[in-house]
Amino acid sequence: MSAKSIDRPLSDLEAIRYRFSQGEPWRVLKLLSALDTVRFPDSSSLIRFHEALMFLRAFPHSPSVLRKTESLLNNFWKKVDALRKSGADMDAFEPIEVSGIAGTQMEDTVSFDLARWLVRRLPSKVEIAWDHYDPGRELGTTGPRFLPLLEDDAYVEADTPWRRWLETAAGQKGSDPTWLVQRFVDLPLPPNQKAELYESLRVPLRWHLGNSPVSRTRNWKPVRNVFYHDGPLINRSEVSLADELAKRPPKLTKLSRRQGEAVIDAIREVMLVRYRELYGTTLGDPSSVVRADVGRGVSVYLWNLPPERRLPLRAYVAGLTLKNGVPINYIEAIALCEWMEVGFNTFYTFRGGEAGWIYAQVLRCLCHLMGTTCISVYPYQLGHDNEEAIESGAFWFYRKLGFRPGRADLQRLVVREERRIAANRDYRTPPRTLKRLAAGHVFYELPGSEIGAWDKFSTRNIGLRVNRHMARNFSGDVSRMREYSKRALEKILGVRTRSWTPLEKVAFENFALVLTEVAKWRAWTKKEKEDLLEIIRVKAKPNEMLYLHLMQQHDRLREVLLRLGF
Repeated sequence: MSAKSIDRPLSDLEAIRYRFSQGEPWRVLKLLSALDTVRFPDSSSLIRFHEALMFLRAFPHSPSVLRKTESLLNNFWKKVDALRKSGADMDAFEPIEVSGIAGTQMEDTVSFDLARWLVRRLPSKVEIAWDHYDPGRELGTTGPRFLPLLEDDAYVEADTPWRRWLETAAGQKGSDPTWLVQRFVDLPLPPNQKAELYESLRVPLRWHLGNSPVSRTRNWKPVRNVFYHDGPLINRSEVSLADELAKRPPKLTKLSRRQGEAVIDAIREVMLVRYRELYGTTLGDPSSVVRADVGRGVSVYLWNLPPERRLPLRAYVAGLTLKNGVPINYIEAIALCEWMEVGFNTFYTFRGGEAGWIYAQVLRCLCHLMGTTCISVYPYQLGHDNEEAIESGAFWFYRKLGFRPGRADLQRLVVREERRIAANRDYRTPPRTLKRLAAGHVFYELPGSEIGAWDKFSTRNIGLRVNRHMARNFSGDVSRMREYSKRALEKILGVRTRSWTPLEKVAFENFALVLTEVAKWRAWTKKEKEDLLEIIRVKAKPNEMLYLHLMQQHDRLREVLLRLGF
């Protein structure tokens, strides 16, 4: 079938996937059956079919539509294989918007922890992309740890055959990176140092998806109770964030470690095939995973970082949302006291599917889990250095939910734009103005939260303040500064940390860097100092949410952090 003749049924399917009135399930099935028999002539039309199928799997009209969609997705790799054999251009499958389709291959430079997981998850299907890799000094410096006598070649020769060295040491020819990754696993170093060394090599990996469940086509999970849509989807204009957040908090169910490991594996798969990697999606703590079933087939999963990989000051939560078992977005929330910054990214395929309502449910879960009452959104989410967000008008998604700019000049600009929109229904905010609006954070405060308290706060400001202090008073020597700060805070709080665990000591030193120069220590009560010690020690304990909740009860610490981060 020609590209022109296939366009009509594809366009009909793309339109009808959003309609759920009576009779639509039969029309969807008819279109699916017709397209199932088609030999697709090019990559773009096959990709369009794939994305429509993925949406239908998440938002099915009926059991028969669900069964037909699953059957087509489970065998989709055959259509991709047939297209490849026909000599079609396969480059269209590479962009981030559509990557990860069954039957394709992917290539990326990933972190050590993800590379370690990947070679276990897809054994014999991962290779070093030598055609895009020409190591030099970095492998010559790191390689002698596991390649004996490499120095005699790497340090003085200009044509070191890196691939030959690695293949010889591994005892096999080929590009399998498993031996190399395992050498870093075996190094007698802390996890973060292993990662630092491996990632310095910038090894590009290529993996073949085939018909693997890891592929975006098949990384949905069967669910016991499917929500079938028989009416209109919930539009963003129908969502009141204030009303949703005022509802009774959702029930958060703690998962077993085994269940948590399955969730962490799932998010790694989800992010891998979309060329995305977040700190908390790669390094999530399986023992901390909670689930909330919020209705309409939507389940929200949230988790923390393990104690040894946590941030110095802020508490971190990452998450994943499933719609009828289909991954539709990922979540990142980083918090201090009652304030949290939230990143929420709905995957391209599902941006027409109740994103506003689902976002509100995610915020309900986060605020309940973290105890936060001030929600902040990164400028990147709004469009700062993010052309895709500018094109989609992302700023107005948040504004119409009730978010306000934290900068007075941007608030004035918003008011002007809203007046123009009210006066002219055809008016659209130009990209140049959207970029200006995306230059600062936006905020949403729940009832009882201090309006504007966090508008000018940044943990980066705290870090830069500490580094200026290090440069000025310790000649840039971080070891000297850490030792001095630790001793000073021990004296102030009347404690010795010698018997503390290694992770507790790290947490104490991080707080010491921030707090030793704080004035007015004499005004702190004994109880406030004791509570601070408890907060510091809890930072290294299994439940990081307890750390955050204790912070929310310490007014004096909050006051200090706000001032330092201004």
